[in-house]
Amino acid sequence: MPEIKDPALFRSILDSLQTGVCVTDREGRILFWNDGAERITGYRRHEVVGHLSGENILLHCNRKACALCGPSCPLALSLQNGKSNELQMHLHHHTGDQVPVHVWTVPVRDDHGTILLLAQSFDVPMADQAHDRRQNTLAAYGCLDETTGVPNHAFTYFQLRESLASFAQHHVPFGIITLRATDIEKFRVTYGRAAVDTLLSVFARTMKNTLPPSHFVGRWQEDQFLGILPNCSQVELHGFAEQLAKVAGHARIQWWGDELSVATTLGYALVRSGDEWEALLARAESVNLPLSQSASASSGGDTPHKG
Repeated sequence: MPEIKDPALFRSILDSLQTGVCVTDREGRILFWNDGAERITGYRRHEVVGHLSGENILLHCNRKACALCGPSCPLALSLQNGKSNELQMHLHHHTGDQVPVHVWTVPVRDDHGTILLLAQSFDVPMADQAHDRRQNTLAAYGCLDETTGVPNHAFTYFQLRESLASFAQHHVPFGIITLRATDIEKFRVTYGRAAVDTLLSVFARTMKNTLPPSHFVGRWQEDQFLGILPNCSQVELHGFAEQLAKVAGHARIQWWGDELSVATTLGYALVRSGDEWEALLARAESVNLPLSQSASASSGGDTPHKG
């Protein structure tokens, strides 16, 4: 077998991999960004190469914290301890939602053992890929909401009634989480229908990507999404709600030079004996755990808004 010495060939191989590969210098400046990284994050090479990873480009979130751009950042950890690190976390997608990824970070050393670069590879877990295939099946039968890509109200209502029936007959516990975008009418008047649809799609994908694939996420109302979490305890339900609150609080969209979000509330409740869906939903909505206090817009100037 002939020996391969051409560095350009190795770079071409890394470039074409569908697994995300990112290389940074010691300061966190992105030097290399391959096809897989573009596919997973939505960021093109020219948008990230030369920028610091902490410049609000790729916010890292794990189950305990968000925006890990300080000493808890996976790149900073490898630089500090000189070891490879493996983490389950979320990356901030170009569209504004959070993408679950499995990340490996490796320090790259010179002949003297000094760390010169940091290499990261990341990919979407196989379970999430299988979940996407199930979503495609639902789409074929007209069960998905066309705007957000999650199951529509009719199928979500069916799923909720099925869970209640399973609890009534077999005592299989479950919980629900509600995520509502408040002041959506004011947002629509200011930025237009297309901006509303884009923002709601981000919230839907963020909720779907944050909760495990075995849990159900669907659209309940125009401004509200419902998660159904099977076979969970009150403690587990509270943990998932807190995790979603941290991640969804960073959801936003880029719109005509502005960075937009909207105030959002989250509620959750565990099923009780004798519950009908109305009582369960009302109990969840009474929690009103806030994710953000008000809508935000970071303007890039006097740019027109799309109406």
